[in-house]
Amino acid sequence: MKALRFHAAKDLRVETIADLPAPGPGQVAVKNKFVGICGTDLHEYVAGPIFVPTEPHPFTGAKLPQVLGHEFSGEVTAVGEGVTHLKVGDRVSIQPLVMPRSGDYYADRGLFHLSEDLALVGLSWMSGGMAEGAIVNDYNAVKIPDSMSYEEGALVEPTAVAVYALERGGVTAGDSVLVTGAGPIGMLCMLAAKAYGATKVFLSDVNETRLALAREILPGVITLNPMKDDVVARIRAETEGSVGCDKVIEASGNEAALNTGLQAVRKQGVIVQVGLHTKDSKLHWHDVTFKDVDVRGAWAYPTHYWPKVVDLIASGALPALKVVTKKIALDEAVTEGFDALLSPSGDHVKILIDLDR
Repeated sequence: MKALRFHAAKDLRVETIADLPAPGPGQVAVKNKFVGICGTDLHEYVAGPIFVPTEPHPFTGAKLPQVLGHEFSGEVTAVGEGVTHLKVGDRVSIQPLVMPRSGDYYADRGLFHLSEDLALVGLSWMSGGMAEGAIVNDYNAVKIPDSMSYEEGALVEPTAVAVYALERGGVTAGDSVLVTGAGPIGMLCMLAAKAYGATKVFLSDVNETRLALAREILPGVITLNPMKDDVVARIRAETEGSVGCDKVIEASGNEAALNTGLQAVRKQGVIVQVGLHTKDSKLHWHDVTFKDVDVRGAWAYPTHYWPKVVDLIASGALPALKVVTKKIALDEAVTEGFDALLSPSGDHVKILIDLDR
C-alpha cells in the first residue's frame, strides 16, 4: 500500500510499503479516509526526529521509518479476536494515544494521556494516518455518526486538544478569553471558547492573513496584531472595569505571547499553555505572584473526551471544518501540504489529505 513515511528531517517519502497484516487480538484494521497535517508533524519534518523514536519505543517497539499522521478517520475493514464494540463497515475517528491500560500509575487512575509509556499512532506506532490503511487498537477507534463527515472525523483529534485547553482554563459562559496564536489549535480554541459560552473572544497573531481568516471563521472575534496593536491596552479597554480578560489560552509556544497573556489577564485569572515551546522561555514570575494568577499546562486530552468532542462537532456547536483551507492527495503531501504550511505567508491553517484521491 502507499504511505508517507518520515525517515529524517526534510526526508519524507511517499513509498509503497507492505499491505496491512490481519489485526491481532484487540485490534482493528482501518481503511483511512482523511488525515490532517499537524504542527507536530511539521516539527518532525523540519527538525526531527523529536517524538519519532530512533530506537524501538519501550512500549510499542516502533522506530524509524515511521508512517506519519495522528489526526485521521476511516472505515473498519477487519476486526481482531475479542473486539466486540466495532464491526466491519463502521465509520470511525482515531483517538491516537497508545499506552498501558493497567499496571501504570496514571492508567490505573484513568489518566491514560499522562502515562510514562505513552505512544501515538502516527508517531511511535506500527501505523499512521498518512497511508491507505492502518492497524490500531480497538480503544483507538471511536465510531462517528452518519451525520459526521470523514473530514470532520479527522478533526476530532486537534479539536480535543482545544477543548481540553478550554476546560483546563475553566472557560465558562460570560468569560472573556484571549487566544494567542492563530494556527489550527489557536483557531480551534477560538471556536471552542465561543462554544463554551465566552462572550468576548480575542485572538492575537502577527500574521494578518490568518487574522483575516479568523474574522471569517468567527464573526465578532477581536483580532490583534502585536506588531501593530497594543494588545494589553486593547483588551483592558474591552473588558469590564478595564481589568483584563478572564482567561488566556496560549497556543503559539512563543515566549513573547506568553508574557503578553500574563499582562492581559486580570488578577486571579487563568493562563493555559497548550502550544509547545521548543526552547526554554522566561515568564515574569513576579507578576504571576502579584496578580495571583494560575498558570496551567494542557497536554493532549483525556481519552474519554472523544464522544464529547464528536458531539460538539457533529451538532454544529463547534464547526471545526471551518479551519480547513485545503484538501490534497497523498502524492502531493510534501510540496502542497508540509511545505505550504511552512510558508511564512500563512495562507493555510489546516490541510487535510484525502486518501481516496
